[in-house]
This record gives sequence, structure tokens and C-alpha cells, in this order.
Amino acid sequence: MKQIIQSFKTGETILEEVPAPQVRRGAVLIQTTRSLVSLGTERMLVEFGKSNLIQKARQQPDKVKQVLDKIKTEGLMPTLEAVFNKLGEPLPLGYCNVGRVVAIGDGVSEFKVGDRVASNGHHAEFVCVPKNLVAPIPEEVSDEEATFTVIGSIGLQGIRLLNPTLGETVVVIGLGLIGLITAQLLTANGCRVIGVDIDDHKLSLAKQWGVIPFNPKSGDVVKFVEGETNGIGTDGVVITASTKNNEVISQAARMSRKRGRIILVGVIGLELSRAEFYEKELTFQVSCSYGPGRYDDNYEQKGIDYPLPFVRWTEKRNFEAVLQAIRSGKLQVKELITELVPLDNYLNIYGNIGSSKSIASILTYKDSSEAPTHTVEIGTPSFSASKGIIGIIGAGNFTKMTMLPALKGSGAQFKYIASQGGVSGTALAQKHGFSHSTTDYTAILNDQEVDLVLITTRHNQHAQMVIETLNAGKHVFVEKPLALNNEELDAVVAAQQASGKTISVGFNRRFSPHAEKMKSLVGDAPMNVIATMNAGFIAPNVWVHDLKVGGGRIIGEACHFIDLITYLTGSRVKAVCMNAMGVNPDESTDNASILLRYENGSTGVVNYFANGSKAYSKERVEVYSQERTLIMDNFRRTKGYGFRNFSKLKTQLDKGHKNQFARLIQRVQRGGDPLIPLDELINTTKASFAAIESLKARCWVSI
Repeated sequence: MKQIIQSFKTGETILEEVPAPQVRRGAVLIQTTRSLVSLGTERMLVEFGKSNLIQKARQQPDKVKQVLDKIKTEGLMPTLEAVFNKLGEPLPLGYCNVGRVVAIGDGVSEFKVGDRVASNGHHAEFVCVPKNLVAPIPEEVSDEEATFTVIGSIGLQGIRLLNPTLGETVVVIGLGLIGLITAQLLTANGCRVIGVDIDDHKLSLAKQWGVIPFNPKSGDVVKFVEGETNGIGTDGVVITASTKNNEVISQAARMSRKRGRIILVGVIGLELSRAEFYEKELTFQVSCSYGPGRYDDNYEQKGIDYPLPFVRWTEKRNFEAVLQAIRSGKLQVKELITELVPLDNYLNIYGNIGSSKSIASILTYKDSSEAPTHTVEIGTPSFSASKGIIGIIGAGNFTKMTMLPALKGSGAQFKYIASQGGVSGTALAQKHGFSHSTTDYTAILNDQEVDLVLITTRHNQHAQMVIETLNAGKHVFVEKPLALNNEELDAVVAAQQASGKTISVGFNRRFSPHAEKMKSLVGDAPMNVIATMNAGFIAPNVWVHDLKVGGGRIIGEACHFIDLITYLTGSRVKAVCMNAMGVNPDESTDNASILLRYENGSTGVVNYFANGSKAYSKERVEVYSQERTLIMDNFRRTKGYGFRNFSKLKTQLDKGHKNQFARLIQRVQRGGDPLIPLDELINTTKASFAAIESLKARCWVSI
């Protein structure tokens, strides 16, 4: 299918051929008929992309600080590589989509195939959208009119926050697309509306709908509003303008009555004058997109609705309200349409988006009965009679930033990369020389040429995908963790024993030259090992904390260091005890100390902390044995104390990924034992489960 994407690095807008998405649980697959180009938002994205690195940095000072901290802890070159990889990400454009439902995901009952719907899908021939971001279109509303649903909801949410009453005066600053819709909806609500813009054409349009127009070029907008309100000032201001200066917020404050309300929908400078707000006791609030539910994974991705009696207007219910306003004629949008442009001619819009005077441009899509294609051929290299042919399932940050750079020069032959939406996978396929991009990972499992599958999806998918890969007769590498519970682990082991194929887990630290040097120096003598991970804060709503999806950071990440200590000691964990910060810590904790007792008498401590400074080294390992000590700092420096022929090892940041993948590909091509014995993988995984069990039971847990 065709989809419009933008290069975050150059700002170039491209119509790319990508695989169509698969319908997911809780979502619907929509074949697009129309999509609206949000000229304001998309112009900002394109202009940002076209800016140089210094200009980008000036616009994102918080990101610059993160980069500087990363340089301190990980070094200049790894940081620069990460920054350029991030800038190379493709950005799907568009969020005002209309089409027909062609497939229904599990758990969706409110739609059927053939329904006309509006959603926040991208500019693409097919989009997969969660059900709470989709609304049915009334029969009386055309596809063109329905494309205004989402952008209309942005204005409507600003109005709901303002909470205007019949007869109040409201000023709308900025009569772009959102501003014109907002002004209409306020008028329909019984408000007296003053529209402010420097474009006379937009002012003329607004006047047709009963809005009092004012062009700031003709005089002082504050005095004009005072004159229109008999010196009282406006009851409310909705700012839908886009400008970097602070004059707009100052004008909004000065034109407001005492205890007036100001709602920001657009993007403006926000250096507020305390006196202007203090003396009038003004209320100022920023509106968040389409309404309640926005950016809440439980609502948007999991489909858990807010109960209507307590949250009357969610983003989906706002979609429906806008569609009903169009249906009744209270919101008129046909006059806002400047042009209809076929998708193939997208550059007619994006080629001059920076200087366009259009209000609303709509892309039109060909009406086709062809089924969506889920695999796209990027190149046609020959793989016949070869080994080490890989397929990757997952095209997220780990694949892009770590795995693919580490696989370079390994001898692997790249055939497939599977991604959920198709865009990220296609971009990586083009960059790294894959022959196919797909959104159907079973295409990888069914291809007889592929002999190694690498899985980097979210943690809750690991075990099932490992089992499917083994059942397909292929070797498998899975990024940690191997499983989220004992039932999953048992099923994985059974599948491995039945298939005879190897399992590798992304416990890369043991393959670092620092870990290998430490192992060679301490030998097999019993030892004490302390591994500290300054993991960094991750917001509680991020998926890694969700026990059903990520398993929590102890099972999902701390397992790295359990494996590393197992490697260093040359033994297996026999008992675990975990203590966590807080009076009553729960199993999703990410501030904990794990004590490990090994069969050979060695002991290990894993300190996994999320409350430290990011300026400090992320990982540190200390080994104490036979009156000798080794200190490894962030896989860049290792110092030895008490060793005759060793004092220090210094390298670039090297956590062992490249070494691990080189050996993995060699094993697949030439045969040999698994990189890590299966019993160690099982032991480490069970030890991570035991840590959580220990926290709940408040005692040591034997394995």
C-alpha cells in the first residue's frame, strides 16, 4: 500500500510503498477513501525536519541535556550514533482519516465490515486503528465532510474546557482550520464570538457564520474587544493561533474580564506576565488534543472506556458529537475545503506547504477491491543453499539502535523484517539491505530459506513467538526475557526439546570483552559479585511496568545481571531473596536489591535502582575473590587490584552485542552448541521469577 511519510532528518515528504498493517485485537482495519491534511500541524513537522541540527537543538533544549548526559556516561561516538539513528526515523503523517472497515479485530463488537468510519489514522491506503479512536459516520455526512471529525474534536475539547454559557462573549485568536471550526461551534452554543486573524479571507468566512471579525493590522485588538463588551472584557479566550512570540498570551490576558478564562489549543510563546493574570485572577489551561482518553494506553490501546456518567465526553464521544454537528448543519465544513488532491499528487500540497494559503486540503484515494498486501519486496538477492538467513520480528528501538548495527559484518543474510505498522520495518529494510518488509510475521516462519528468527517484540509476545518459531523448525534468538512466568517457560522448554533447534536469549553482557576478561582473571574460585544498574526513571504508565505486557523491570531487565553473575561464577543460582524500597513495595518495583546464592558457594547482589542520577554511570560490576578485586565501570573501563599481570582494560562502550551476534551467526552457519546452555537460561529466568516471589513472601526462595 502507499503511505505518506516524512524524514525527520531532512524534512522530505515521500509517498512510500509499505506493507499494509494487520488488524489487531481491539482494533479495526480501515481502507481509506479520504484524509484531511492538517496544514498547521503538518507544516510545523515539515519545517522542523528541514531545519539544521543547531536549529533542531534550539527547539528541543531538554533533548540536548539528555544528549550531554549520555555523552558523559557512554562516550561521544555511541551517543552521536544514537542521535543520528533517531533523526533517521520515518514519521507517518496525518491524523484525519475516513474510510470503510474491511476487517474486525478480536474484542470489537460495535463495528462491522463495510461501515463508514472516521478515525485518527494516517495518510495511508489502509490503517489499523483502536476502536476507541474510531467513530461511525452518519449517512447524511459525506466522506469529505467527515474528514473534519478529528480536527473538529480538537477545537471542541478546548470549548469544553472553557465551559461557556449562553450569551457569553468568547474571543477566538487565530482563524485557521481549528479556529474557524471552534468559532462555529461556539456560535452554535449560543455565544457571541469575536474572531481575530490577519487573513481577511478567513475573517470573511467567519463573518458568514455570525462571528464578529477583527484584523489586528487595523488596530488594537484589546481596545476592540473592550469596545464590543462595554468595557467589561471578554468572558473567555480560545487561542488557536501558532506563533513563537508572547504577545498573544499578553493580549488574551488584557482583553479578559476579571476572573475570565483562557484556553490554549494552539502553540504560542508562554512567558506570562504575573501582574496581568494576578490582578484579574485569570484562569489559564492548555487543552490536550481530542479530549479525555488521549495518551492513555488503557483507553486508546486496550479499549477500556471511561464510564459515561463520570466522563461524559471522551475523545471518541467528541468525534461523534462533531459528526452530529455536521449532520445537523450547525457545523458547516464544505466551505473550508480548498482542494481535493489524488494521493499520487500529494506534492501539490506538501511541495509548497510552507507558503500555502489553503484552509483545508483533502487527499482522495482510489476505490479498489484488492485485498491489502502485508509483505513488500524491497530487493531480490539470492539466498539459495545459504545458511544464516535471518528474519527479524520487531522494528523498535532495540532492533534499530542496537541489533542491526551489531549484526553488521556478522555474515548474516537479511531477508525479512516484520513490524506492526510497516513504516519502521520498511525504513530499516531499505537501510540495511533486507529483501522483504512485512507486517505478517508468519511469512517469516513459513519461509523455508530462513533458518534463524530474531524476536524483539514486547515481552508478553516472547514466549509464544519462540514456541511458534521452534515449531517451524528454526533457530531462535529472543531479546530478554525468555518468558514472563513458569507456565510460559515450561512451554518454551517443551517446544525446544521437540524441535531440537537452539534458543538464544539477549544476555549480551557476558560477551563483552570486559566480562570475558574478568572471567579469565578470577577463574572458578568462589567469589562475591555486586552488580549495580543505575537504570533510570521510566514513567509508571510505560508498558514495561505493566506486569501482563512487560513483566516489570526486574523480570524484564534485571535478569541481565543475574545471567552475568552466573557467567562470572560459573555456577547456577540455588536461592534468591529480594528486598525493595518502600514500606509496601509491589511486584512492579524498579528499586530493589536481589541477593543470589550459588551452588558453588559464590554470592551475588544485583542492585537495580531507578532513582539515581542519569549523569552517573549506568552499570557497574565489582568482583571480590582470593584477596583480589575487579571493578568494571559501564563496560568501558575495568580495573584490577591484586593481580600480577593486569591493572586495567579500557575500550569504547562495549556491552557485548556485536560479539554475541557474530558468534550466533557462526553457530547457525557451521553448527555447534548454543551460545548459552539451555539450563542456564532456564535457571536465570526462574531466578528472576523467584525474586518477585521472594518480595511477596518476604523470605528466601529456593530454585
